[in-house]
Amino acid sequence: MNGWGEFTLAMALFMGSHFLPRVGGLRDRLIGAWGRRMYFSVYGLLSLALLAWIVVAAGRAPHVELWPQLPWMRWVPNLAMPLALVLACCGIGMAQPHTLGGSRKRAFDPQAPGFAAVCRHPVLMALGLWALSHMVPNGDLAHVILFGGFAALAFGAMPLFDRRARHDTALLEATTRFSLAPLAHRGWRRANRGLLGRCAMGLVLWLALLHLHATVIGVSPFPV
Repeated sequence: MNGWGEFTLAMALFMGSHFLPRVGGLRDRLIGAWGRRMYFSVYGLLSLALLAWIVVAAGRAPHVELWPQLPWMRWVPNLAMPLALVLACCGIGMAQPHTLGGSRKRAFDPQAPGFAAVCRHPVLMALGLWALSHMVPNGDLAHVILFGGFAALAFGAMPLFDRRARHDTALLEATTRFSLAPLAHRGWRRANRGLLGRCAMGLVLWLALLHLHATVIGVSPFPV
């Protein structure tokens, strides 16, 4: 299978893997049978494998140009990805149960919201930034569908998570979709010094992905 058929199948399986487990309580039954950690480990590996397949399939799809790639366009993902990876590293496991990657075991404290004061949905924001920034230099139809779909999924999920958290007014009042204002407050910076390690991790990960991009994806990310 190649061309549009492979790309369509890969996209359908990825989207289906995110929606089908919620039908008929399948996810809850699997968590009950396997345990929460095992379920999300398997689910995460499956999602990564399907994502890799989608990227490869998009490259194999027929090239239908919607806009040409101009030299400046490669700067967009290069500038956006450091922020995206810092957001992802700071957001995974944070004490915010109503978001992708948040921890349900850690109680949220409105008096000490942590990184959620900067961004309520950092992992989703990271996914959206990755998608939108990569769509700019990839103006062919398959990649516009790929990155546009992921951007819509990420940014569309934010209000859905907020709707689920509407009963938790303290959480919603203490957090924000995105704001750099907490960084200006000395008290917040002092209380969240531990986030510096996560920020550094995000930047190291960005540098690694930047230099592995040509090897893994087959396209150099550097402006020409």
